[in-house]
Amino acid sequence: MDMPAVRGTLTAGKPLSDLTWLRVGGPADWLFQPADAEDLSSFLKALPVDVPIFPMGVGSNLIVRDGGIRGVVIRLGRGFNGIEIDGDTVIAGTAALDAHVARKAADAGLDLTFLRTIPGAIGGAVRMNAGCYGSYVADHLIDVKALTRQGEFVTLSRENLHLAYRSSQIPEGMVLVSARFRAAKAEPEALIARMDAQLQKRDETQPVKDRSAGSTFRNPAGFSSTGRADDTHELKAWKLIDDAGLRGARIGGAQMSEKHSNFMINAGGATAADLENLGELVRKRVYETAGITLEWEIMRVGEAAS
Repeated sequence: MDMPAVRGTLTAGKPLSDLTWLRVGGPADWLFQPADAEDLSSFLKALPVDVPIFPMGVGSNLIVRDGGIRGVVIRLGRGFNGIEIDGDTVIAGTAALDAHVARKAADAGLDLTFLRTIPGAIGGAVRMNAGCYGSYVADHLIDVKALTRQGEFVTLSRENLHLAYRSSQIPEGMVLVSARFRAAKAEPEALIARMDAQLQKRDETQPVKDRSAGSTFRNPAGFSSTGRADDTHELKAWKLIDDAGLRGARIGGAQMSEKHSNFMINAGGATAADLENLGELVRKRVYETAGITLEWEIMRVGEAAS
């Protein structure tokens, strides 16, 4: 198929395993890395409407199945990672890493510290209404700038996105390009100290040196960690997985981490099928032991290997 002319990079048959944190996944028919938002707009306007697209960030919360993805994977990179401060407002490109946004905001005396330990980029954080320590994207988001499947720029308010626990309702085919957040003012030194403490706690409790995609399942409780001493664990996914005896469970190269049982890791040589099959085993066992159906937090896309 003839593809539109671009200023960025357009690659046929690109393996996606190198672009996901779990290091699994088959090829995309096409991988498009646009130079900037205008390049992406022109591409979408010229792309036949029957060609599916899949917007992708840094692949931190993603299993790409072994057969790959049909159509065009749009991976946003350098042209979409800017961060600007304007008073109490932070404007971030959707490819900006959550941690970088938190740090730059803190340097300016603005509190987006909850983003510091969240893996991935701002686009995924908005799509998943990411949060921890009792704060969520929904608490700070003003609006997002996006491109429709037809290549038209639109602005969507927070209310338009219907943000809920680990979910949003972004129109099909829409590509987020930037987001605006409002943040409370605070002393930079205090914000940096808070983030250092959060990082220390994360490193003590999560398998940060292993290949993972963050939390595998949503908490049935419907909220993330509050960070408080009285935080309840009964309906946390890790506790249900522990109670089902699946901490450290393994299929092929896929394993539920010994350090944090709601983290699925590629322990070496895992396929996407290994990871997905292990996740489904966990869901089955938790339902048998607790009567609760865990919902995936990791996005799974593409086709199984033929």
